[in-house]
Amino acid sequence: MLNILEDFDVERAKTEAANEGLRKAFDSLRRAKEVADAANRELEAFSYSVSHDLRSPLRAIDGFSKTLLNGYQNLLDDRGKDYLQRVRAATQRMAQLIDDLLKLSRLTRGGITITEVDLSGLVRDVAAELQKSQPERRVSFRIEEGLSAVCDAHLLKVVLENLLGNAWKFTGYKGEATIEFAATRVDGEVAYFVRDDGAGFDMAYSDKLFATFQRLHLDREFPGTGIGLSLVQRIILRHGGKVWAEGAVGQGATFYFTLNPDCQGEAP
Repeated sequence: MLNILEDFDVERAKTEAANEGLRKAFDSLRRAKEVADAANRELEAFSYSVSHDLRSPLRAIDGFSKTLLNGYQNLLDDRGKDYLQRVRAATQRMAQLIDDLLKLSRLTRGGITITEVDLSGLVRDVAAELQKSQPERRVSFRIEEGLSAVCDAHLLKVVLENLLGNAWKFTGYKGEATIEFAATRVDGEVAYFVRDDGAGFDMAYSDKLFATFQRLHLDREFPGTGIGLSLVQRIILRHGGKVWAEGAVGQGATFYFTLNPDCQGEAP
């Protein structure tokens, strides 16, 4: 009888210790959630501030600079006009950076709506928009038909707009160019890819491709803010996938991305 009571006391002590561990873990999770909620509220406040408090003075600077250029040209020498044009270019670039940062914040924190998405159809739509923007360009799009995934249609369109937009931009110097969208298998997973035959990049710097504001080309050669690929990476990570790139200088680039296995379609 004594042994039974001792065993009972031991088991009760173990149970109490386990319960105490669970309570501590729950408290830690609760505190972590409170910290995360507070950080999200601060981020919302920051986004609002950026959206309203910073855009207004930028619009004023750009507007007054435009007025000076258009209404007071006879009072400005060439140097003065050049300075004002630089002011306008700088304010417009800053406004674009703000817009891209806000987009990065919104798209990577909002909810995800999972549906079956025709990726091939999305690519055709984006390709048509690009061709409409510069109808004089000779670019051949090769789009594999029948590719689909169960994912967020809006977010995946943002991914494709950025990847195809980059391919379009970095082939802009060529008389004729080819952009391809297809899928393959990498380590047993379906990997979708966008490939171009444009400027390419040095693989030694591939780790910088997806960092915010990091760019591997001069702005005067290929304009941009350095936000697009960071946005692509965050969206793909939210879908449980990964994204990477391969390329060579002057020989084009290929950007691959995978999705969570539950979101994948079929590939050869």
